[in-house]
Amino acid sequence: MSGFKVLLQKEYREAWRSWKFLWIPLVFALLGMSDPLTNYYMMDILNAVGNVPEGFEMLMPELVPVDLLQASIGQFQTIGLLVMMASFVGAISKERASGMATLLYARPISYGAYFMSKFIVIGTVCFVSILAGFAASVYYTSILYGTLDIGALLISFCTYYIWLLFVIAVSLLMSASFKTVIATTCAFTVIFVGQIVDMIVGIFWTISPWKLASYGILLVRGAMDMSDYWWSLIMTVALTIICISIGIAMMKRNASMAKI
Repeated sequence: MSGFKVLLQKEYREAWRSWKFLWIPLVFALLGMSDPLTNYYMMDILNAVGNVPEGFEMLMPELVPVDLLQASIGQFQTIGLLVMMASFVGAISKERASGMATLLYARPISYGAYFMSKFIVIGTVCFVSILAGFAASVYYTSILYGTLDIGALLISFCTYYIWLLFVIAVSLLMSASFKTVIATTCAFTVIFVGQIVDMIVGIFWTISPWKLASYGILLVRGAMDMSDYWWSLIMTVALTIICISIGIAMMKRNASMAKI
């Protein structure tokens, strides 16, 4: 247990020193506020840019608060995930390549403690980041468009966080299994190609981890089939646990690959 605490402190210290607790939440906050502000001030932006014909008027769609939250989550699902995964997908493979892992393996520390210390710290960074993103989106949406139901909003937040934990587990699994370049390619393929496949042919199934982000929005809208939601949530949690278990096993198997 003491070894796990030491690893946890090490990971938190590294995350603070690399400013991940500052700049990643800042990215999510900017993504969260961008859609409410851009949509509300679109005509002012166009007029400020210039080259708008005299008398030109753009008919903007009537947006409700949940539409802006959905747009913000869409930003998190693209730019936000890219930033998050690019920051952490090499968490294990880079230490193995640099020789840092060898120093850790030489101590009486379990592979499970090593893996979980990274998972917990990255999960904490993700929690702070989406909290900043949701807070920025909800704040400006409330000021410019109207309020959202707090209960449904909290459920949507927790749902999206569970999806991010799955993304973290997949990223760390790939990092434990392969070298950094291959791990990055595999992790991005699983997450983003999975989203594209689900977007194109996902109409044929209703239970999938890749649907959790959209299901969180449907919960806010009050239009969610709770059976599909719960089964998707259970599947996501189960796959997250499986990825963690396989990741620990792959870390142990690839320990000999660590640079001395």
